[in-house]
Amino acid sequence: MQSREAAASPSILLLEPFYGGSHKQLIDLLKTLVDGCSTYTLPAKKWHWRARTAALHFSQIISPCPSYRVLFSSSVLNLCELVALRPDLACLKKVLYFHENQLVYPVRKDQERDFQYGYNQILSCLVADVVAFNSAFNMDSFLSSISSFMKRIPDQRPRDLDQLIRPKCIVLYYPVQFADISRLLPKHKLLPQPADTSHSDDLIPPLTTDKLLFPDPERQTKQGLHGSGSVDLTPEQDPEGLRKPLHIVWPHRWEHDKNPELFFSTLMKLKEKELEFHLSVLGETFTDVPDVFSEHRCLLDSHILNWGFLPSKDDYLRVLLQADVVVSTSKHEFFGVAMLEAVHCGCYPLCPKALVYPEIYPAEYLYSTPEQLFKRLQGLCRRPDIARKHIVKVNTASFSWAALQERFQALLAA
Repeated sequence: MQSREAAASPSILLLEPFYGGSHKQLIDLLKTLVDGCSTYTLPAKKWHWRARTAALHFSQIISPCPSYRVLFSSSVLNLCELVALRPDLACLKKVLYFHENQLVYPVRKDQERDFQYGYNQILSCLVADVVAFNSAFNMDSFLSSISSFMKRIPDQRPRDLDQLIRPKCIVLYYPVQFADISRLLPKHKLLPQPADTSHSDDLIPPLTTDKLLFPDPERQTKQGLHGSGSVDLTPEQDPEGLRKPLHIVWPHRWEHDKNPELFFSTLMKLKEKELEFHLSVLGETFTDVPDVFSEHRCLLDSHILNWGFLPSKDDYLRVLLQADVVVSTSKHEFFGVAMLEAVHCGCYPLCPKALVYPEIYPAEYLYSTPEQLFKRLQGLCRRPDIARKHIVKVNTASFSWAALQERFQALLAA
């Protein structure tokens, strides 16, 4: 099954071999907001087979079109194979977008890493005219790994491929379509709206304005996150429910690379300490769900408010708006849409001090060890009002379509 949508005289050919998740969201955004797009996609199933065979499939179904000027695809596609099979596409401006790269994508054991997928991405870069990455971490980790990756070839190894590819490379952040959540905000997350409405067309709520993201330090709480004290407030003293148990949300794919083992082991330590907390485990599931999910569904049952993927975007946003803290334990992240969406909804982020996170999040939201993660959550369980009163210092507006629109339009211009 494939999807095809075309403008009357299209100038831009959009290809997506894995039409799901953030890959789908980007293609949908571009075909909706950029004029002149013709779109071919394949369903987001059996990723490995899409990477192996999508080029041949697309070569057979893409109709010849003299008005095409630009080809845009994610790096799942073997662009080298496609332009060899379809020489008429070779003359287009070829843009390759990296949501993730296979040179540093985590595998259980290094011997399990299939050389072909990373090799295909390198070949695609050599053929492309522009190679765009969704973060500097993604770009730098890819380029710096090419030399060591190619050493797996037993002999006659190519040299200096990174130097050939680097001049083509740019960082172009993924454009997140943040929903207008102002009508759904709970009382303790409602903040005064500033007068500036210059980006009113982008549906960015009051939480993401510079004035509120970088407030006067005097307004910030002076209470540390590791304090063991507890404040007993009556309902009259706490009309906004700031003393309710901390609500922790984990909105990631249910796969091993997101390291759910660390997340659940940390929650079990909180439970052993008899700390109160509520839990929402969201995110998509695929064919092979790690056993750790079913095991901890029972062990943490008394804490769980939401469990499993929420197909309704409104329902998903409501959970994020009710939550206090969003946690990443990922062993792989090149951008992190789910974390930014949660921050947009007023959640306090806790992320590894690794991967893409230091590029996006200030140091106060990063942890270096599992013990640090436990201590941060322990402190917030004891003082959930700290997370609820905190204004997160992440300018999510800089990752919105309004901020990135001109760069994408320039990229897709012939």
